[in-house]
Amino acid sequence: MVRQFQVTFDCAEPERVALFWCEVLGYVLPPPPDGFASWSEFDRSLPPEHQGSAFACVDPTDVGPRLFFQRVPEGKVAKNRVHLDVRAGSGLVGAERLAVLREESARLVALGAREVRVMEADGVDESCIVMQDVEGNEFCLD
Repeated sequence: MVRQFQVTFDCAEPERVALFWCEVLGYVLPPPPDGFASWSEFDRSLPPEHQGSAFACVDPTDVGPRLFFQRVPEGKVAKNRVHLDVRAGSGLVGAERLAVLREESARLVALGAREVRVMEADGVDESCIVMQDVEGNEFCLD
């Protein structure tokens, strides 16, 4: 049995983090709830303490999981136990793979990501780049 799932991020600024991941993955915002012309209009209809507390983005092809971003009061204090791997270099090896990963890393840094470390191929594993999103959540370019 195949089940649908979403990946949920705890964060301080859900909209900011969601828009970052839309750019990284080519995701889009889902349509706003019925009766609202935009997500901003919907958000303004919520009680003040709930405004800006959640945001989501979806794969426009309906292949990838929905990403959900929820505001939490505490900041990030430890390494993620689960992280996303952004498959930028699939099927590539060696210098060609690393060049593609470095190019994608530069694009993501321009969006607000931070490059943490480059792990070059070691004869067992291919190259990957460990990154952090706009709120410090780790992910890998591989």
